[in-house]
Parts: sequence; structure tokens; C-alpha cells
Amino acid sequence: MAARQMIIGMHLGNGYGNLPGAWRAPSVDPQSYTSFDAKVRHAQAAERGKLQFLFLPDGPTHVGDLANEPPHFNLDVMVTLAAVARETKRIGLVATGSTTFNEPFNLARQFKALDVMSHGRTGWNAVTSSGEDVAANYGRRLPSSADRYARAHETVQLVQTLWGSWGKDAWVHDQASGRFANAEQVAPVNMSGKFVASRGPLYIPPSEQGQPVLFHAGGSPNALELAGRFASGVIGAAFTIDDARTQRAAFRASAERAGRNPDEIKFFAGLMTTIANSRREGLDRRITLSGRTFTQRASYLGQMLGLRLDPARLDEPLSPEQLAGARPSPGDPRSVQALKIAREGWTLRDVLAHGVIDYHPVIVGPAVHAADHMQEWFEAGAVDGFWVSPDIYEDGVDAFVEGVVPILQARGLFHREYDGATLRHHLGAPTQYGIDPRLAL
Repeated sequence: MAARQMIIGMHLGNGYGNLPGAWRAPSVDPQSYTSFDAKVRHAQAAERGKLQFLFLPDGPTHVGDLANEPPHFNLDVMVTLAAVARETKRIGLVATGSTTFNEPFNLARQFKALDVMSHGRTGWNAVTSSGEDVAANYGRRLPSSADRYARAHETVQLVQTLWGSWGKDAWVHDQASGRFANAEQVAPVNMSGKFVASRGPLYIPPSEQGQPVLFHAGGSPNALELAGRFASGVIGAAFTIDDARTQRAAFRASAERAGRNPDEIKFFAGLMTTIANSRREGLDRRITLSGRTFTQRASYLGQMLGLRLDPARLDEPLSPEQLAGARPSPGDPRSVQALKIAREGWTLRDVLAHGVIDYHPVIVGPAVHAADHMQEWFEAGAVDGFWVSPDIYEDGVDAFVEGVVPILQARGLFHREYDGATLRHHLGAPTQYGIDPRLAL
């Protein structure tokens, strides 16, 4: 049997990167936010590294510091991936689409059309919306969690049923006889639930992988149940091996309860990277771009460590007295790593530059450090792979592809070439067209 290898995806966001201030980097075109050419270029770099998928989050709202920072998301995830699909050949294309404020027929049509355009490389990250600011953009109030997830279950089943409403062999397109399709294999679905309904059918034939692959992002009990029933990939967030291992086991157990093989669901932990020749060089890169946020972040770092920190003393390390009194916050899993970095003697500015309060583990420094982190988590059974968020897309993707990927390949942990052309193949996801028959009843 071939040795188990990790699966790697890349976060593709606003055209700049995942570090505050990335848009101001000298290598970056400040207009990349509206440049689809930039997104294509970054996607092609990921494909050169043989990464299995791109992941595009979405949040149709903006409540951040727009005076100084761009929104985190693409102008439109489906339009972005349509542009990328035409300029790439193998890499998977996973976009987020909310089940809370989108109608199933529209979701079914958009994602299956992209799947046909990309020749079977599309995935749908089916999530519920969770912010009142998002709801307000649709003129609504946010439904309860129970209602959001009940609608999500109905929506996923209806979307998959619509995907299968054009039979596998329905498209005849016989010019000689004039027969375009076998109409008997294109049938309405006439499904109706408490929250959603559709007559159907969807008028799009299968792609090379049949239909898009389902992903989910979330860790609540409701998310576990939804992912366990439907998802082939889980976009996760974990700060320790133990936490990731626990999450992965929970999703696998949920899939098994739903009557599926637990190996059908893959767990991907997030990883943020600043690849540089040395840790010092990487820290300086991060300080140059995002250092203006550190004064505010110092206050939160103090809360994490149970200390009162003076923002005017960022260029000093914690004193021996402070280190003796520091206690990691039990409510914040990042605080253990933050205290570990502080105990190494770095200044407060450098501690913050290590990304200790970012929303995923951060690797700053040589490529081998990122490879070591990924290998440790993978071999511990904590993940099936990672979704990587480079600090700056313009050179950070290349740094990962040219630095980290060859190390993983040399260690036998990552493939050297694509051996399939569809996202379903990249993930080892089983063949499926329409709703999973194991769940139909």
C-alpha cells in the first residue's frame, strides 16, 4: 500500500494576503483587490506546487477598519473562481456559499455550472451565516442556530437532488438525429421542506466528477452533524495537536454515525505562513507591514497572559517578575504558545510579530520550520492536511511552493504530481451523483 500523504489547500482571499498591511508591501500592486489577473496568478502559483485545492471564504459584509485595510474577501467568490477555472487545469476550486440567505436552486445552478466549466474541480463550502450584520444586508434578522442548521440540512439535500435531476446519460447531443437530450432522464424533483423548496429540474449535465464536492467549516455540535452527513472536507481551526486530533476524531465519528466510512471525511487545519531565510527576517517583514496594529494588540496579549502590559514598552521583553506571574488564559488556546514565545526572551513587538494572537498557528522563518510543523501534526493523526494562508500572496505563495513543498515531497509526505484531474479524486472522495443513497431515507 502507498504511504498516506497529506492534502494541502491554499486560502485565496482579497488579492493581497492574510497579514494586516499586506496591501502596502512593495511587491504588491495596491489595486490587486479588484484584479482578477492577480487572483489567477496566485492560483497558478499554487497549482505549480501541486496543491490540491484553493479555498475561498466569503462574508457579504464589512465591519472592519476600511480606512486602513481592505475587506478580507473576494469581490465575488464565484466570479473569481470562474476566472481561475479558465486559467488552471488541475487544482480544486472550493467556494463558500451560505445556506441561510441563498436559495437552493441558485446555489445548485452556480456551483454545478462552475463544476462543468472547471471539468470537475469544484467544491461547495456549505455553511450557515452567523452575523447580524450579514443578515441586515439581506433585510433580515439572523435566525436561531437550530433554524439555521435545519435549513442547512434541507438546503444541502435539495441542492444535491437538483444536481442529480439531469440524469448521468441524459445529454445525447446527437446532431445527426437531432436528439439533444433524453427527456425521460431529466425530471423535476418537487421537493419541499419547512424552509426550502424547488420544483426543478436543474438543466445542467454532470461534470467529469459528477457533481461538486461538499465542504463545511465549523466546530459546533450542529456543524459536526452537518459535516458528518454530507461533507468530504472540513475547514478547521486548531492551535494544538491534541485539539486538532480531537476535532478530527469527532468529525470521523459523526460520519460513521451517518452510515459513512470515516475515511470519506478529511480534516484540514489552518496554517499561516511567513517564509523567510531566518526568523528575524520574517519577524521584520511582519513588523514592517502590520506593526501599527501592535499597540492595540498588546492589550489583548496582556489579557491572554493575565498581565497588564504597557504599549509604550513594546521594544522590551517581559521582565522576570512578569514571566513568573504570567498565566495562560484557559479560555484562549493561543495563550500557551504566546507564553512560550515570550519566555524565549523576545521583545513584546517580536512576540506579537510571531502571530500569537492570529486566528491560526503561524510559522515565521525558514521553510523547514513549516514543513516540520506540518509533518508533526500529520504523523500524529491530527489532520489529513492543511489549508495554508500566506502572509502576502504576491511572493508568499511562491515561497511556500518553492520552499516548503519540496521538503514535504522529499520526506514522502506530499505528492510530486497530480495523478487525477478532479477535486473528488484529489480528496479520495467516493463517486456521488445526486443525494447520497445511504442518506436518502
